[in-house]
Amino acid sequence: MLDTAKVSARQQRRSRGGLLYLLGPAFVAAIAYVDPGNVAANLTSGAAYGYLLVWVLVAANVMAMLVQYQSAKLGVVTGKSLPQILGERFGTTGRRLFWVQAELVVVATDLAEVVGGAIALNLLFGVPLPAGGVIVGVASILLLTVQNRRGQRHFESIIIFLLFIITVGFLAGLVLSPPDPGGMLAGLVPRFQGVNSVMLAAGMLGATVMPHAIYLHSQLAKDRHPDARRTPENLNRVIRATRWDVIVALLLAGAVNIGMLVLAASTLGGVPGTDSIEGAHAAIVANLGPVIGVVFAVGLLASGLASTSVGAYAGATIMHGLLKVRIPLLTRRLVSLIPAVTLLAVGVDPTWALIMSQIVLSFGIPFALIPLLRLTADKDLMGTHRDALPLRLAALASVAVIVALNAVLLWLTFTGQA
Repeated sequence: MLDTAKVSARQQRRSRGGLLYLLGPAFVAAIAYVDPGNVAANLTSGAAYGYLLVWVLVAANVMAMLVQYQSAKLGVVTGKSLPQILGERFGTTGRRLFWVQAELVVVATDLAEVVGGAIALNLLFGVPLPAGGVIVGVASILLLTVQNRRGQRHFESIIIFLLFIITVGFLAGLVLSPPDPGGMLAGLVPRFQGVNSVMLAAGMLGATVMPHAIYLHSQLAKDRHPDARRTPENLNRVIRATRWDVIVALLLAGAVNIGMLVLAASTLGGVPGTDSIEGAHAAIVANLGPVIGVVFAVGLLASGLASTSVGAYAGATIMHGLLKVRIPLLTRRLVSLIPAVTLLAVGVDPTWALIMSQIVLSFGIPFALIPLLRLTADKDLMGTHRDALPLRLAALASVAVIVALNAVLLWLTFTGQA
């Protein structure tokens, strides 16, 4: 009787909360869109080219909304994650090869997140970078422990709180150094300015449309709404909530990304040394004061802590779906921490590592997007919730743009022009 009463009370709370109660998974996925790799790419772009590449972030954010909604809808409608469905459809060799490229994406992601958190600890407390990487790894283990022991809802709450800190940390400087409206409008016109701007655009795209977030969101959505398919009416309600979840979360993430770029454009343009996060931070302190510098560094630290936890979660989801191997999240976290700490220990330039990691991510995007596009258009799999023709065309256009930009980047790299 007591259990029945608890269930009834929980259902009443859900009913009163309505749409708001169903929100959450997209905010976890959105952390991937405001990770330290974004910071490096966006600050470098704004400092070097002003408002030139604002259009890249706007376009990438629209693409991100599209694909994250498709991923979440796939999880809700099928009750399976994207890696799980692919694991069922591929043969043994196909599953292993697909996992290799997806694992490279996760390693590149983890590199950016751990390095970014280590830079933040160095800026705030003078902690050496290798030690900072270890501290970030340990802190992310604590966050993942919450997910293991308290469940996804509590994990979502912590991540949303960190997202709030990230937003404040990266946008506070705009209060003292507002952007030029005319420059921002001009930045909405698609164009490049030399080879390096193409490389930066590819890095920004890789930092904004995140492959591991595409894989993970389907898992988050299916776990958060296990009873979504109980009735057609309930499924429709959950899908509507999912759509709003994605829109709100990705609008926030997009605002943070654009805010970082325009802050760099309005504050760091022409300032020497701003091609690194440390240099950009020093310029922010010099131009906007030490308080804004501390707030920025705190935002960077929150970004590293939150995103590295989400990245480990994604890695475990991908491995389980494709290899049918389930290892504890904490073990996964320890294993994926090693490459990042090793690079920091051997003295690799951290900002360069961040930007390169985002370029690696941009090459992983088609491997996640093309299967997702095909699956969400499959009537046998999705039924009445398959993507409508306009959505399929928009997704196809997104894939075409991403593949074309990566092809240009490859050509520039191998011809020695990049």
